[in-house]
Amino acid sequence: MLKVAVIMGSKSDHETVKPAADALERFGVPCEVHVISAHRTPDKAAEFAKSARANGYGVLICAAGKAAHLGGVMAAYTTLPVIGLPIKSSFMDGLDSLLSIVQMPTGVPVATVAVNGAENAAILAVQILAIGEPELANKLDEYKAKLAS
Repeated sequence: MLKVAVIMGSKSDHETVKPAADALERFGVPCEVHVISAHRTPDKAAEFAKSARANGYGVLICAAGKAAHLGGVMAAYTTLPVIGLPIKSSFMDGLDSLLSIVQMPTGVPVATVAVNGAENAAILAVQILAIGEPELANKLDEYKAKLAS
């Protein structure tokens, strides 16, 4: 099964992204958490994105606050699905992060979830992977049935 990378721009975002890693674990999806900054370590970000497919990843979840360019930088260097996770900041309650992530140019899409929506980012990643994984699709069906009840 392909892995999901949960990438945060700063280790201070760990508590916000933890629900994504926890949800992926509940679904049995292998996950690795990384700290990579689009601004402080741009070469590392580019290299990670370029080699992600070869390294066994199927989806990248990129969490960032304020200018929030991490998802866009990753999407510029990979054809894997990228999910942007805006982090609530002290400025504009995360609206700045949301707009930075969602306003991508044509050809460089970044799917975007709600501000601090880590669990939804993970569920979306599972849904993407479930296209080719019937066992994951079954787990999602069970999950949705529990939500309905």
